[in-house]
Formats: sequence, structure tokens, C-alpha cells
Amino acid sequence: MHESALSKTIGTLGSRSGKPIPRGPMDKFTTSQPRQNTLNSKWKQEEMKEVCRKIGRFMYSKGLLFNTVKDPYWFPMIDVVANFGLGFKPPSMHELRTWILKEEVNDLSIIMEDHKKAWKQYGCSIMSDGWTYGKSRYLINFLVNSPVGTWFMKSIDISNTIKNGELMFKYLDEVVEEIGEENVVQVIINNAFNYVNAGMRLMEKRRRLWWTPCVAHCIDLMLEDIGKLNVHATTLSRARQVVKFIYGHTWVLSLMRTFTKIHELLRPTITRFATAFLTL
Repeated sequence: MHESALSKTIGTLGSRSGKPIPRGPMDKFTTSQPRQNTLNSKWKQEEMKEVCRKIGRFMYSKGLLFNTVKDPYWFPMIDVVANFGLGFKPPSMHELRTWILKEEVNDLSIIMEDHKKAWKQYGCSIMSDGWTYGKSRYLINFLVNSPVGTWFMKSIDISNTIKNGELMFKYLDEVVEEIGEENVVQVIINNAFNYVNAGMRLMEKRRRLWWTPCVAHCIDLMLEDIGKLNVHATTLSRARQVVKFIYGHTWVLSLMRTFTKIHELLRPTITRFATAFLTL
């Protein structure tokens, strides 16, 4: 009888039927939550901290910008490495410049074909944007915009030909030819004299498209003229002096950041007149 009761009790303890498990006098000195979970949690925290330090050390050693982690491909990369688990071996330099690069180029070619289909179906706009790089090098980017999105075409160094309207027309005409005149609705460039000249000549040659001045550049030029009026010139000049004083004195800058909750002032530049108004 005792043996039968003992067997029944053991069966109850080992079952997962949801029936109540008998309690004994020693149960009050034990806990149903194992401490192993707490130990594992602390160990995981330390392990994660070590992983983050290793990532940081790599970025610091290569001088990578902090906003690198905002890259859209950052988290997908981290996720696939974590999901792979133990045994993952990172690609070698040879792999990065051979088959991996080739497959990425192939993927981009497929994406570009989707853009080309949209250019033919809906039409597109060619956008030109110039910027200064390094030691007074002036680069001009050519991009193509359509309902599918914006596609980067190419970048040209025009440091020695920045004021040459003839060459600017040549560059624009080549991009139109590459995309197909029948697919281009408009060419958007800024209002500098050489760009205006190139845009007008392009419309004379390519009757199907329009030259459109850049709206942002137009507004910037309008604000430049407004800023020259006496009623605004004095205020803008004082605003520049205030900003210069704040950022030129560490203790004043620290005090400002305390009250603005680390928000920065927009600092007016020489070429972008809109920033002066935004600062106000």
C-alpha cells in the first residue's frame, strides 16, 4: 500500500498534466525560480557590453563617423551575423573585392533596370547639384528622379571649367543622351550664369524637354536680396555677431546649451543666405 502511494506521488511529480504537485516541509526553504536565469542575464549583459566595445574599437581605429550606425544597411548586417551564430567567419579582403563586389553590382544593375522602366513609362527629371570638395575642388553630381525614386548617375570634377557654359552644356547634353531624350521631362539646375546659359542651349537643341531653375537656389537668391535691404541688413548683421560671440567663447556656449537642452544654433554661412533667416 505504501509502495503504491509512493509510486503515485512520484508519477504526479514527474507529470505535466497540470495537476497539483504535492508539497513537503522543505519546500518553504526552496524557490521555484532558478537563480541560473539571473546569472545568465548578468553574463549576457557583460557579453553584450564586450561586443559593443569591440564594434566601437573598430570604428575608432578606422576613423569612421558616429552616424555610420544610421546607415540603412547597418542593422541588417548586425542581424544576419547574430542569426548565423557561432562559427561565422567574416569575409576576407579578397572576397570583398571579388565575388561579393560582383554580386552587389549585379543587384544594383537589377535595381537600375527598374528605374529605367519607370523613366520610359512616366518620364523623369535630371537634377544637377554642385558642391566643393577638399582643397577647392568643385564637383557636380547628376541624378535622375522618377516616381520610383532618385538614381545617382555620375559625378564630374569641373574645378577648371566651373565658369565655362559651353562645357556645362556638353555635360548636360551627354546625360540626356545617356538617359534618352524621349524619357526626360525637365532638367533642374541652379541659376548661376553658366548654368542658365547651358539650360537655354539645351532647350534649343532638345525640343522635348524644359530647363527648370532650382527652387531652393531661387529662394536663396531672393533672401540674399532681401537681406541687403536696410530694414533687414542690420538685424542679420547683429545675428551673425551674436552667433560668432557665442561659439567663440566656451563658457557662453556651455551656458547656452544648458538652457537650450543641447540644441544648437544654425550658423550663417557665406553662400547660403537662408541660414541667416533660419538662425533668427
